[in-house]
Amino acid sequence: MSRHDLDARGLRCPWPALRLARAMRQAAPGDEVVMTVDDPKTESEIAILSREHGWTLARTERSDACVLTIAR
Repeated sequence: MSRHDLDARGLRCPWPALRLARAMRQAAPGDEVVMTVDDPKTESEIAILSREHGWTLARTERSDACVLTIAR
């Protein structure tokens, strides 16, 4: 199992979702992508994308951003 960090701060939808989709295509089963985002719309878009693909999603709030952990 590998962890891939993705910093999407400063990016607005749809760019964070596109970057996540690319990272998940390259990820092996069991891998995690840890994504830092600061656009509130990104969180809901990533949640929808995760549901559609059967990925698990965990969310951690920070003062300056939100950290999303997406597992394949």
